[in-house]
Parts: sequence; structure tokens; C-alpha cells
Amino acid sequence: MLEKFCNSTFWNSSFLDSPEADLPLCFEQTVLVWIPLGFLWLLAPWQLLHVYRTKINRSSITKLYLAKQVLVGFLLILAAIELALVLTEDSGQATVPAIRYTNPSLYLGTWLLVLLFQHSRLWCVQKDSWFLSLFWILSVLCGIFQFQTLIRTLLKGNNSNLAYSCLFFICYALNVLILILSAFSEKDDSSNEDVKKKEKSGTTENFPKAWLVKTLFKTFYVILLKSFLLKLMHDLLMFLNPQLLKLLISFANNRDAYVWVGYLYSVLFFVVALIQSLCLQNYFQLCFMLGTSVRATIMASVYKKALTLSNQSRKQYTIGETVNLMSVDAQKLMDVTSFIHLLWSNILQITLCISFLWAELGPSVLAGVGVMVLLIPINGILATKSRAVQVKNMKNKDKRLKIMNEILSGIKILKYFAWEPSFKKQVHELRKKELKNLLTLGQIQTIMIFLLHLSPILVSVITFSVYILVNSNNVLDAEKAFTSITLFNILRFPLSMFPMVITSMLQASVSTERLEKYLGGDDLDTSAIRHEYNFDKAVQFSEASFTWDRDLEATIRDVNLDIMPGQLVAVVGTVGSGKSSLMSAMLGEMENVHGHITIKGTIAYVPQQSWIQNGTLKDNILFGSELDEKKYQQVLEACALLPDLEVLPGGDLAEIGEKGINLSGGQKQRISLARATYQNSDIYVLDDPLSAVDAHVGKHIFNKVLGPNGLLKGKTRLLITHSIHFLPQVDEIVVLGNGTILEKGSYSTLLAKKGLFAKILKTSKKQMGLEGEATVNEDSEEDDCGLMPSVEEIPEEVASLTMRRENSLHRTLSHSSRSSSRHRKSLKNSLKTRNVNTLKEEEELVKGQKLIKKEFIQTGKVKLSVYLKYLRAMGLCLIFFIILAYVINAVAYIGSNLWLSAWTNDSKTYNGTNYPASQRDLRVGVYGALGLVQGVFVLLGNLCSARASTHASNILHKQLLTNIFRAPMSFFDTTPTGRIVNRFAGDISTVDDTLPLSLRSWILCFLGIISTLVMICMATPIFITVIIPLGIIYTFVQMFYVATSRQLKRLDSVTRSPIYSHFSETVSGLSVIRAFEHQQRFLKHNEVGIDTNQKCVFSWIVSNRWLAVRLELIGNLIVFFASMMMVIYRDTLSGDTAGFVLSNALNITQTLNWLVRMTSEVETNIVAVERINEYIKVENEAPWVTDKRPPPGWPSKGEIQFNNYQLRYRPELDLILKGITCDIKSMEKVGVVGRTGAGKSSLTNALFRILEAAGGQIIIDGVDIASIGLHDLREKLTIIPQDPILFSGSLRMNLDPFNNHSDEEIWKALELAHLKSFVAGLQVGLSHKVTEAGDNLSIGQRQLLCLARALLRKSKILIMDEATAAVDIETDHLIQTTIQKEFSHCTTITIAHRLHTIMDSDKIMVLDNGKIVEYGTPNELLKNSGPFCLMAKEAGIENVNSTSL
Repeated sequence: MLEKFCNSTFWNSSFLDSPEADLPLCFEQTVLVWIPLGFLWLLAPWQLLHVYRTKINRSSITKLYLAKQVLVGFLLILAAIELALVLTEDSGQATVPAIRYTNPSLYLGTWLLVLLFQHSRLWCVQKDSWFLSLFWILSVLCGIFQFQTLIRTLLKGNNSNLAYSCLFFICYALNVLILILSAFSEKDDSSNEDVKKKEKSGTTENFPKAWLVKTLFKTFYVILLKSFLLKLMHDLLMFLNPQLLKLLISFANNRDAYVWVGYLYSVLFFVVALIQSLCLQNYFQLCFMLGTSVRATIMASVYKKALTLSNQSRKQYTIGETVNLMSVDAQKLMDVTSFIHLLWSNILQITLCISFLWAELGPSVLAGVGVMVLLIPINGILATKSRAVQVKNMKNKDKRLKIMNEILSGIKILKYFAWEPSFKKQVHELRKKELKNLLTLGQIQTIMIFLLHLSPILVSVITFSVYILVNSNNVLDAEKAFTSITLFNILRFPLSMFPMVITSMLQASVSTERLEKYLGGDDLDTSAIRHEYNFDKAVQFSEASFTWDRDLEATIRDVNLDIMPGQLVAVVGTVGSGKSSLMSAMLGEMENVHGHITIKGTIAYVPQQSWIQNGTLKDNILFGSELDEKKYQQVLEACALLPDLEVLPGGDLAEIGEKGINLSGGQKQRISLARATYQNSDIYVLDDPLSAVDAHVGKHIFNKVLGPNGLLKGKTRLLITHSIHFLPQVDEIVVLGNGTILEKGSYSTLLAKKGLFAKILKTSKKQMGLEGEATVNEDSEEDDCGLMPSVEEIPEEVASLTMRRENSLHRTLSHSSRSSSRHRKSLKNSLKTRNVNTLKEEEELVKGQKLIKKEFIQTGKVKLSVYLKYLRAMGLCLIFFIILAYVINAVAYIGSNLWLSAWTNDSKTYNGTNYPASQRDLRVGVYGALGLVQGVFVLLGNLCSARASTHASNILHKQLLTNIFRAPMSFFDTTPTGRIVNRFAGDISTVDDTLPLSLRSWILCFLGIISTLVMICMATPIFITVIIPLGIIYTFVQMFYVATSRQLKRLDSVTRSPIYSHFSETVSGLSVIRAFEHQQRFLKHNEVGIDTNQKCVFSWIVSNRWLAVRLELIGNLIVFFASMMMVIYRDTLSGDTAGFVLSNALNITQTLNWLVRMTSEVETNIVAVERINEYIKVENEAPWVTDKRPPPGWPSKGEIQFNNYQLRYRPELDLILKGITCDIKSMEKVGVVGRTGAGKSSLTNALFRILEAAGGQIIIDGVDIASIGLHDLREKLTIIPQDPILFSGSLRMNLDPFNNHSDEEIWKALELAHLKSFVAGLQVGLSHKVTEAGDNLSIGQRQLLCLARALLRKSKILIMDEATAAVDIETDHLIQTTIQKEFSHCTTITIAHRLHTIMDSDKIMVLDNGKIVEYGTPNELLKNSGPFCLMAKEAGIENVNSTSL
């Protein structure tokens, strides 16, 4: 029976009875096949049942699992193919034995079962199946027999079953592969869990994976479907061209054919090409639209997520990294959308190409295809390697941007301390690593490009050689050669795109992972904060414990606290006792440990570090609410902002820089307070709003806003404060210590208790002497004189907008002579009159009102100088070599084409019978050699260009960095950091990655087109007449397009910057936005920004399509005219010339399109160089070191002389210091006082030469400071600045970035700054990592670190700029005593904040309006009844001894 079944012998012992023993084929195909299959089918049900019973949660898919499934999938396909072959062979007679049907059918079932079985193992604890491994072993063992039988049959020359044998060999190989894979065991998830837990929990956060792509697909599948159909149509039409070409060549060779046939072919050529173009362009349009939609979606989602991200997740990202997600990663996903269809389209094109080639050249095509297939894994390996390098580089880039961000935020400190070189070195180190990786990346890509370039050449050489060598009857004629070359050219595109698709996919996968991690991060858990609207208490803490970090212990512990509606509750405690944390817990910013907080009503919040948006002062106060003029004026007056409006250019329409850069600390705090007051909320959370303002302004604000009679009376207020004299007026006081409530009650009960509070009060009373009591007992009415806000002491920072107008009200120093009520009225009136004039004022902006300059948009062509700048940076010598290499490559390309044309002509001469071997070898050899030359020179050119572009990146970044560090402070005040960071992020990355690639492609494209045109004209000189008009149209279209495209691209980057700056602003002000519940408004604002940007991007895409349609038309016309020429001049041209011309003409359409694309790419990317160059040219401040060095040991005495010194902020503004003359003797202690805008901080800027003199000079120890280098000057002075700015890095780096001091010295300084115990308590001591901007230290601790910095420098001159703003009274006392003791040998200039801190100075300087009004000892000044005496009275100081300091 089995004999019939196989149609051959089943068993015959004579088979074994011979020297070449073997088994009968029938036995091998039945019994030996059925043994493993029987084993599998019998045992499978039991196994599956077992899996079902013991199933656990599905584990994740591993690479090994995927590999096995893919291989079994291949086996399934092969079984199907075999079945299909049998069905086609079967012509009805019973020639095909039944076994040929049954076996493939059995295999189909079996492989499906195996797929199912392997899939089911995902639900098992033990992933590997002994049962399947046995099955594979049996299959391989039983297959060996049939394997060797088939090989023997083939060796005997019996080819009857060739196809079947090939299929069997492939199947067998796959079987062996799977067996090998089964030998590897799959990793078990559960064993990993413990390892992961041991690692720091923060880093391996489990976040949901692989959902982003699915979600995007679900959202946009319609567009994907449409573009799929268009692409499919285009791909199929593409293959009509080679067929038409074949017909045309045979037409040219056949002199008897009718002419109309030729014309018909030409027209067909044109029509097919036209339809193809239209399909392609529509497809691209859809793809790019998809891209922009995806980008917008991602950007909006990232922004939305940022608003709800928990602090724990947020800690993992710096602001820079989050902005990167929005800019870089969203862009990567946008880029990948245009490649997405190429995945299947490439495979389709390759398959079709190979099948058509097979029809032309038969099996010898397989040689060429084999080479291509060999190149794919090599490319794959290179691609993965380059991905690894890229991931590494992203990390370096993130680090570099993080440092840059901080440097730009703290640039002022760097300038004060002359620390630029140290930070510059840090950035350079990171950049060096980045460039090293870039070079590696360049070289890997070069090799990839080399292989790509070589592949079509190699393939055609090998295919043609094999074709000729296989059979002496095969002669290469024109039809075959040129049709094949056209097909190879078609093949070249999918093959060259493949690596690009892969790279793009890989980059996108890195980005997807980063985005998934961010978007899948934990949200803020505010479940512990309950909002009840009918509740008798305003706020209630019940057993509430909260922490900042799950891994650390709770910061707020078991707090029980009830706050009644309308109460004013003060929260007091030492630095770091958890006052701010208590407020954050209430706002839901912290992680809940246990307990909950119940809140009734809405909340307004004033943070300790005020968050100010870039916009007008009015916008900042209204914060999105409607304008109610009356209420607005009330708030301005109550928050003491009216005098500031007089000073600010443009009043409340003055623009405030990023992070409020041009406001003083006090102004920021008062605007922040005004914002909260203006919102009509139920509960006000005020985190130390009086820290940065003066005593009398503080009192004014307390009485007018916070106190029992203020604007907020009747609201619930929680006030953190260090000002003890307000405490008698509050309803309840809560004393915090170490995160728990130590005492609570009213002022009198706590005093009576004689507990901790009474003790704190006593110590501070001692320090403040009588001032404290005076303040406490004073009747607020009678103290009205002290409310004049205009005497307020605020620092004004560098660009402090004290760019005043002439009519500044501050000239009325004699305000004491008028009654203050009249004065205030005049202020109000002046405001009223101003309201009438605002219309006029808005028309002509006040000088200095616009602070942030509009970003400069270059227009018109990119200047030649920019290209030259880039080329010079690359190195002219290298460029010469690059171009030379590319030209040689182009010449070799023309040569090989001409050679091929001559070769095909042989077919006429020799007619295929007597083709001499020598002639044949010569043809193949030269053709091969020319191909090799092309490849080698492309390789050389690309290697040179990789080196040159890295060199250029290095030089440009160096120049940019150096210059930014040398820019004067005024540059940073008028330029938002986002804009500078953009240069270091976007523009530098363009110069690193995209520009070199587009330049390289441009050169290759250009030379490719030239060589094609040269070849066509060589064959048919008459063609020049066609080229010239088409060339003119082409250039015209290109010029028109490039200009538009360039400008649109510029608009794109300009509209993109605000999205990012708004984003980083949002991230830094999150707690405020959440507290006010303004998330929706910010989301809306972000969406509007994205929409504006989308408009520009969309226009750019449409302009691209406009161009492409016109260009493809030109390309199609070239093909059309070329084919017409062939028909018209058919008598003089042979088929090989026709083929030669047309196969090149067909190639030109794509290249032309590419060339314009590349031209515009190069133009748009070179804009990056232009923008970098713009900042390389920023004018510098004075040199850091000049030839004139100060004498060693200078300043030894510390004497300072001002001689008629004048100063202005910017050339267009008035003088701030108007001729100051005074002498400060060695070791003298001078206090500087004066109201806002008197020019106090300008004095520090003058000493450090942050601003250069407008006249006069400052002489320190006999040296004019203007004559020496900035670093020589700044290294010798010390400042304790007002804003304590720290950088991320170790504590040690923050104190001593140049490593000039030993550890002992640093510990000594920390001890004197009262930080030793804190630092010693940290796990790693001095190496403790400070986070971005010092966020992990309290503001008081940061201030003490700044003091330690000053102690380390040991210079003869110390300047204190209101350094005691953010610390409690005890810490303040510590700082004062330390300074008195440690700096007793120095000349000290203190810019005073509270008068009692300077009452013990040797001299006091009273400034007003840029002039010195009084200068003398405190006693003298108190006796003269001048301005100083007045201020002292307001502060309750009668004589020098009234302060115990």
C-alpha cells in the first residue's frame, strides 16, 4: 500500500547491501517523517491541559521566544509553498504521488500546533518545554537520512525534483536552528524580581510598556490605510517602466517595426510616470500630515503629563530632560512616520524586482541577490552598533544641556566669583565624549553607505558574470542588460532605504521608550487631600504624615491640626523644621504616608521662592482672571507696588524677564503676593512672603493685606513667618519642629506656658533689642509714616528695571515734610491720570520697557559667509579631498556605463556562438574594476567627511561656548535662557547630526545628475536642446521654492521656542499652577502655541509637495523627450545606445527630486550655523586677564576710593550712579542704605565691573580697577549674594570648583558657617550631590553655603548684598556674629536690609537717586535730622546702642 502511496519502492534490503548503503526514499518520507509528528500529536493534548491547569500571569515576550516563533512561521510558509507547488504540477493524471500532498498538509497542521504550544508557554513558570525539545531532536535525527539521500541524487545529476529538494534543505536548516535555540533556556522573570528590588527602586521603576504605538495606531489608522493604498499603487506602477524600456529597445533593434509603435511607447512612458508621481506625492502628503499630528499629540501629552506628574517621578527628570522629550523625542516620532510604510513596501519592491530579474537572466540572479542578502546582516550589526552609540550620546547630550541650563541660570554667580573656566572645562569634557561618539557614529555610517553603494555595483557585476560564465550560449544583449540595470536601480532604492528605515525605527523606539516611561510615570496622588464643601473647619489635618520620597522617612509626622474659617494662623519654627513641607502637604505636592487633610474651599498660594512668568506685571497679578480696575488698584496699593510702578518703565505694562530676572527679590515677592490677593480664594497659604521685604514695608503689607484689618480679613490665612513682631496680632500660632507640631495656641497662652515658643521669643528679643518691643507695642495707626513704601529696601538685580524715567517720583526725598496721607493720594492721582494716558503710552513704548528682545529672524538667502564659516571649520584641505574622491567616483560611474554599452554591442558581433573567452574575461574584469573604484572612492570621501564634520562641530561649539561665557551680564538679562539653550541643544545637534549628512547627499546627488546628463548627451548630442529649457525651468522652480521653504523653516524654529520656554516655565511653577488650579488655562496656552507652530510646519509640508509635483514633471519630461529622440533617430541609433540613454533617464527623476530636497535641507540646516554664528559674534565683556596684572598680594589693605563714579545699565538709559565720590579706609565696615532704585546694588555691580563705568573711576589699593583683567579683579573680591544659587554637583564643587583648597580648609569653613553638623550627617559628606539649583537644600542652608564660599576665599574686601533675607532670626544672628569675627580684618560693605544689621558699622552711606546724600558714623547721622535719622525712627531705633549687636 505504501508503495502506491509514494509511487516508489518502500523497502528493499538490497538498498543496504551495497558500498553506498542508503534507505529507500519512500521509507524516509513516510516512517521517518511520521515518528516525530506522531510523538508530537499524541502528547500535545496532555501538555496543553497541564499548561491550562497550572497557568500563572502571562510573562513578557523575550527575544528568544520571538526568534523561535519566527522560525516556525517560516516553516509554516515553506509547507504552504510546497503544497502550492504540488497543486500547480498536478495536471490531472495521477503522476504526482499522494505522499506529496499529505506530508505538506500534515506539516501545516503541525507547525500551527507548535506555534500555539510555544505561545502557551508564556503562561508557565518553566518557559522551556522538554517535550518540544525532544520533538526537535527527533525531527533532526530522522531528517538526516532524507537529507543525505537527496544530496546524493543531486550529485548524480538527477534534477527532476530540484524544487522539492531545495525546500527540504531550507526546512532542515530551520529545524537545526530551532534545535540550537531550544538549547538556550529562557530567562525566568521571578528570579529577576529580587535582583530588581535590591537595585535602587527609583531607577528601575516599572512603567507600562509598548502601549504608545498601539494608541497612536488606533487614533490615526484611517490616514495609515489611505497612504497604504497609494503607496501600493505607486510600487506596482514602478515595475511597468523596465517592461516598457524592454519594448522600446526591441523596437530600436527591429528596423521593420512601425514608427507609431515607438511613439505609443513614449507616450505610455510619460503617462505611467505621471500617475506614479501623483500617487507618490499624495502618499507623502498624508504621511507628513500624520507626522505633524503625531508630534502635536505627543507634545500636548507631555505637557499635560507634566501638570500631573508626582514629585517622585519628577525627581528623575531635570527641566532640560523634560524639554528634550518634547523637542527631540516628539520630532523623532514625527520623522519615523514617513518611513513607516517603507517596511512593507521595501519588501514588496525587492520581491517584484527579483522575480522580474529572474525572468530576464534566470537563476544567475540568485548570485546577485545572495550578495544583497549577505549585506543585510552586516548592515544590521552596524545599525545596532550605531544605535548603542546613539543612546550613549543622548545621555551625554542630556548631561551637557543640564549643565548649560544651570550655568545660564547662575551666570551671575559665575561672574562674581570668576568661576567661568571651571564650568567651561566641565562642558568641554562632556563635549569631548560626545564628539568621540560622533566620530565613531560617522565612521559606522560611512561603512554602511559604502556597502550600500557597492551593493548595486557588486550585484550587477556578479550577476552578469555568472550569467555569462554559466552557459556559453548566454550572451548579454542590450535588452537584457539595460532592463536588468533599470531593475537593479529600482532595487537600489529599497535596499538603501532599509538601513535608514531601520535607524529611524531604532531612534524612534528609543524615544518611544523614553516617552512611555515619562507618560507612564506615577501621577500626583491627591487622594489624601479631601475637598468638603459643607464642613465646619477650613482645614483639618488628621493624623497626617507625608514624605517627599517614599524611600526616606516622613517629613511631616502625625500632624493633628484644626483651622477655623477666617482664622489667621502663623507657623513658626527654625530653618528646616518642615514649615514649607507642611504647606506643600496641604497643596497635595507630597506623598501621603497615612492620615488625611480635609480642606473647605479654594486655595491661593504664595511660595517662598516667588515664581514669576515672562509677561507684563499686570498679567502676572491678574493670572488669567478678569480685570476689575478698582480691586486691582486696591491690591497694588496694599502690596506696596505703586512706587515700583513709578520706577518700572511702562508701569504695570513693563515686561518682566524669564524667572523675573529684572525684578528685585522684594518686588518678586510682592507681585507673587498681589497675584494671590487678587484671586478671590477661601484659603491663603503664605510661605514666608515677608522675607525679602523691609521691616516697614513688611508692616505695611501685614496691616494692609494679611493682618486683622487687611484686604484678606475674613479669609483663612496660613502664614509662615520669621518676623516675630507680627505674632501678637495673629489668632493662633503653631510651633513646628522636626516635622511635628510642638506647641499651638494664641500668643498670650503660649507666652504664659513658658514653653519652647517663649524661649524662641526671648532669644530673638535679646538680639533685636528694643526694636522688637517697640514694634510689638506700637499702635499701627501712629506708625503710618513708616508705611511709605518708597523707602523700601529692595535689592535691584543687575538689569533691575531701575531704568527709570525722568519723572521718577523718587526725587521727593523730603516726603517727611508732607503728610503721608497726602502723598499717597498724590500717588493714586498720578496713577489715575496715567490711566487716561495709557493709550498714548502703549503706542510709543517707553524706553527700556521691552526687556526681552524679539528673537532675530534672519530673512532672505543664507549669506555665503555662513557657508564659508562652516567649510572653514571643516578644514579646506579635507574638503578638497572629499570633492576629489566624489568626482573620481562619478567618472568611474560614467565609465562603467559606457563599458556596458560596448559590451552589449558584442552580442551583434559574435551572435552567441563563438564568444571568445579572452574577450569575455576582459569585459567582466574591467566592469568589475570600475565598480570597485566607485565603491572605494565613496568610502574615502565619506571617511574624510565624517572627520571634517566632527572637526567643524567641535570648533563651532568651542567658539559658541567661549563667547557665551564672555558675554556681558546685560546680554543674559535681555535674552531668555531658553533661547541660548536652544543654540546649544537644537542648533548644535543639527550641526552634529543632520547637516553633514545633507551636505554629503547633496554633493553625491549633484554629481550623479551631472554624470547622467553627460552620458545622455554623449549618446544623442541633440538632447542638449531639451536639457537647456528644462534646466532653466528647474532652476527657477528651485529658487522660488528654496526661498519660501527656508523662511517657513525659520518661522518653524521661532514659533517653536516659545512652546519650550512656556513649558520650562510651567515645570518650574508647577506647585503654584496646581495650587490655583489653573492647569486648564496653561494647557490651553500650550495648545495655542503648538497650533501656531503647526501652521508653519503645515505650510512647509505643503510647499514641499508643490515643489515635488513640479520637479517630477520635469523628470518625466526628460524621460519622455529621451524616448522620443530614440524613436525619431532610430535609424542612426542602435538598441544598446537606446537602452543606455533610457535606463539613465529613468534614474534621473528620483535624483532630481532628491537634489532639490537636499538643497533645501542644506539651506535649512545651515541656518543652525547662522544662528550659532549670531551668538559667536555677541560682543564680549572686558578681557579676563590683561597684560597689566595687579601686584602680587593685591589688595593688601583693602582701601576703596570712588572718584566721581558714574554708571548706566544700557546706553539708551539714564545714569543710575551720578558721580559718587568717597573713600573707604582699610578694614572699615560700611553700611549702605537707601530706598529702592537709589543705586545700592549698582554699587556692587560697579565694584565687580558687571557694568562698566560711564565716567570716573574706582581705585582699590592704588590700582584703578578698570585697568586690570576682570578675573584678576573678581577673584580678589568676595560677595555673599542675595539669591543663594547652587549648581548640581557635589557640595565640594559648589564651594571650591577649582580644587584650590584642602578638605580641612573646607570643613573649617563649613564649621564657621554652622553647617558642619549638617554636612557630617550626610551619607557621603562633601560628595553629597546637590540637585538642580540646589533644590534638595532649604533656602536657609543654601544661604549658609554661600557664607562658607565667602569664608573660603579669604579676600580683603567683602560685599554683602542683603544676604540675610531668607533665614530665621537665629540663623541671621549666627551669620552676623560669624561675619564680625571672621571678616574683622576685611573692608566690609553691607547693603543693608534691616537697619539693625548695620548700626554697628564704622560708617553709613545713604544713597538716593544715584548720589550720596549722607556719609558718616551712625552717631553723627542720628544727630543730624537727615534721611537716615528718619529711617531709624521708622524702624524704632533711637540710638546706636538700641541694638545689642
